[in-house]
Amino acid sequence: MIEAALSAALPQLRDGATVSDLEGNVLREGDNGYTCFPPPSEIAGAMCMDGEWLRWMDAWMNGTPFTANSVGIAYMLAGDSPQGGASNIDPAAQEPTADNDWVVEGPHLMVIVPNAEDLASLPKTPQVAGPYVMWADTPYAHVMVPVDARGPQREVPE
Repeated sequence: MIEAALSAALPQLRDGATVSDLEGNVLREGDNGYTCFPPPSEIAGAMCMDGEWLRWMDAWMNGTPFTANSVGIAYMLAGDSPQGGASNIDPAAQEPTADNDWVVEGPHLMVIVPNAEDLASLPKTPQVAGPYVMWADTPYAHVMVPVDARGPQREVPE
């Protein structure tokens, strides 16, 4: 689990990152302010996040409003699992549909900012050749920054 969790992080962050399982049990203490998690079964990929992203994750998982107090950085350098991904427009979507703009992202990092209005000039679709805003116009809006090729996309169930 530790190796899988650390696959999300930059090499220079791995040694100092805390590693936790998905239930919040600390598997390894760290000292650099980042916490890495193994990939959730069949939905996303491993992730490494700073404290601001941990607050974001708590809000998203509990469906509560979120406003960043500072810029936050999270890494998913192993990308989404092939059976994972997320809707680009609906933070609660669990599966791809014909109208929820599902994307299985390759290696990427994610950025949250205190003022969501600062994201207005960025594209809001993953069909661009660079950063884009995921979940625009929601409390969970964040910048997706692809750093390598996107893998195969999931088919929309019939």
